[in-house]
Amino acid sequence: MLRSRNIILPEAARWRGRTVALYGGSFNPAHKGHRRVARECLKRLGVDAVWFLVSPGNPLKDAGHMADFEKRFASISALVSGHPRMMVTDIEARLGTRYSADTITELQKQMPHTRFIWVMGADNLATFDKWRDWRKIAHALPIAVFDRPGYSIAGQNAKFARVFGRFRTTVEQLGKSASPAWAFLTIPRHPASATKLRQQLGETWLTSEQ
Repeated sequence: MLRSRNIILPEAARWRGRTVALYGGSFNPAHKGHRRVARECLKRLGVDAVWFLVSPGNPLKDAGHMADFEKRFASISALVSGHPRMMVTDIEARLGTRYSADTITELQKQMPHTRFIWVMGADNLATFDKWRDWRKIAHALPIAVFDRPGYSIAGQNAKFARVFGRFRTTVEQLGKSASPAWAFLTIPRHPASATKLRQQLGETWLTSEQ
């Protein structure tokens, strides 16, 4: 159940008239590839800030391999610490939203004067049609898809890309486009992987100790 719709109103005035990239994920754990994507957002999308939306729990991922929220939040916070335009937020936990579509709906209701762009990797695009209300997300805000090693072909041939193919645009036009609109961004690939990091860290990552 969603919590009070007034939960983020104190933050709304600061972002009035600005554009924010919403970068959701489990960050289980965060790695330098996440930071690279955020840097490219600031450089190429013309956004004022990148918000890392740390998911309280991903419905499509095995909870048994998921560290607790505080540890994942600390992981991405340490990675981008001190950057004035990268913000790590617990908005989803405060709103009580579990699905991205619900989070986007609430943010747009509470912050109608802020423009949002959704950010995802090509690996997520490959399975985007499994997300709840994925078509609703596509119609709600522009989507920037960042290339990931091994997912270029799968992502661009995914169901989403076929259904919304005629709405694909350039990176330069994405921020100005009405939804639906999406762009595929090729960037210098980073080999880091949360899965590989978990394998290296083993059970220590899943414990509650920091």
